Amino acid sequence: MSELFKKEDKRTHYCGALSAKNIGERVTVCGWVQKQRDLGSLIFIDLRDREGIIQLSFDEATPKDVFDLAFTVRSEYVLSAKGVVRARSSVNKNIKTGDIEIAVDSLKVISEAETAPFEITDNTTAKEDLRLKYRYLDLRRPALQKNIIMRHKIAQIAREYFYKNDFIEIETPMMIKPTPEGARDYLVPSRIHHGKTYALPQSPQIYKQLLMLSGFDRYIQLARCFRDEDLRADRQPEFTQIDLEMSFVDESDIMEMVEGFFSELFSKLLDTKIELPIRRMTFRDAMNNYGSDKPDLRFGMQIQDISEAVAGIAFPPFADALASGGSVRAIVAEDGAATLTRKEMDKLTETVRGIGAKGLAYIRWVDAEPSCPFSKFLGEGDLEKITKALNMKQGDAALIVADKNRVVLPVLGQLRNIVARKLDIIKEGFEFTWITEMPFFEYDEETGKWLAMHHPFTMPLDECLPYIETDPENVRAKAYDLVLNGTELLSGSIRITNVKLQQKMFELLGLTDEEIDAKFGFLVDGYKYGAPPHGGAGIGIDRIAMIMCGADSLRDVVAFPKVQNASELMSGCPAVPDEQALADLAVKFTDEEK
Repeated sequence: MSELFKKEDKRTHYCGALSAKNIGERVTVCGWVQKQRDLGSLIFIDLRDREGIIQLSFDEATPKDVFDLAFTVRSEYVLSAKGVVRARSSVNKNIKTGDIEIAVDSLKVISEAETAPFEITDNTTAKEDLRLKYRYLDLRRPALQKNIIMRHKIAQIAREYFYKNDFIEIETPMMIKPTPEGARDYLVPSRIHHGKTYALPQSPQIYKQLLMLSGFDRYIQLARCFRDEDLRADRQPEFTQIDLEMSFVDESDIMEMVEGFFSELFSKLLDTKIELPIRRMTFRDAMNNYGSDKPDLRFGMQIQDISEAVAGIAFPPFADALASGGSVRAIVAEDGAATLTRKEMDKLTETVRGIGAKGLAYIRWVDAEPSCPFSKFLGEGDLEKITKALNMKQGDAALIVADKNRVVLPVLGQLRNIVARKLDIIKEGFEFTWITEMPFFEYDEETGKWLAMHHPFTMPLDECLPYIETDPENVRAKAYDLVLNGTELLSGSIRITNVKLQQKMFELLGLTDEEIDAKFGFLVDGYKYGAPPHGGAGIGIDRIAMIMCGADSLRDVVAFPKVQNASELMSGCPAVPDEQALADLAVKFTDEEK
């Protein structure tokens, strides 16, 4: 039966913090039972807390009442145990305390436990949905506890680093005025102002700019952000970013500050040295070479343009693409022909069709001569010309896509990652790169308009200012992303502070004076009273933790995550509000919505 926890039951040491240095000491440990082993005259209990596991030992020297109590203990019971640390007769190399144990002479069951719905071990076979339903039990698993603690350490180092670099931590509001940020807002109806809503911030963007106008010079915040968008493995509807802003700086100043943070972070937590400065790559080069603005640089397989080599070939996909102003491009999987069989190529063809391409052409060089399924369209020497242009050798395979560049490049970018995983050529380690000179506008074919790729306060490059109205396609922004192993960790920019230029940008984006005033009037007004040049970034702390922990999903580094449909399986949110709460807000659901 459970007993009350008293002062004398308090621990002196964490289970996993004990070592051979503690041999001979009398200690008190508290935690959960991982397992109990009854060997007749011997009982062993593995006791677990957040720091690890220690073996509790009960034998003929143990007081009988303590031994009998140990016999009744089951998995996940909460115990307080006292005894002397001693060396183990048989060392367990699988745990860090495997060379010691505690000879227990006093034991108390603080709390009993029912049989858990799944085994609480790192190698549990329970499905994720079940583990998320009982997330408080899932979080007892050492691997998840390690991840959450790593996330805490990242936040701790972030604060320490930016504090010592003269940043001031300032909280910004959680309920704000809805403003366009690129995704849908989560809206909060107002009880007092019927018919109006607050929005949960997608980022503290406007507020941190106002803090620069207020003269704080350097701002930092571990900011909670919310975006109502479709979820992926590296995306949650609510997330945390290390939000920062600096005055009287340019892009290089911000990049250098961020690089210092990541250098310190990886050195302290992973004992890994990051080579500084981190390489820089323009958006255009990233797309042309890797088909992505967040390229994974742990392997090669760069995209190659073979448009010249295939010009004049009567293969319709090639000819049609070139005739319409597109291109023919390829990636070469070195020594990949054996793995990328015809059957695999058929699967990859279906994959690329699913992501926007019309099809996939390929060359496999298995035997003495290369072969391809479009050989009947080739003249003498054409295949050799293509393989030479791609610098192929026997054993290689080439995957070719032909279309407009806006289709070819991203399709090959995704295909590059898929093939690399199939060939298992992704190296261990961390490959950072800055992506710079981002396009300022993107063309929306449905509306026929040029839309902002970033928030509307992003500064164009100085040399692009003369043609922001005449040549929007070639306007580049003072915007930058930091990418690690194919994941975007940071996005930031230098901000517009010139009132006339900001007004011009709003107009180019199709906003009327009334819309500008309604959405951004308070910020634009602030610029009229003296604005310093400033810029900043938001660093995704969840994504950093995911990569540093080697996790497959953000769900593995967030304590209580949402699933694909933005619900939380443990608590059952979102939930149906009661009628009175809706009445107070002057909100009513339709019968269909109910």
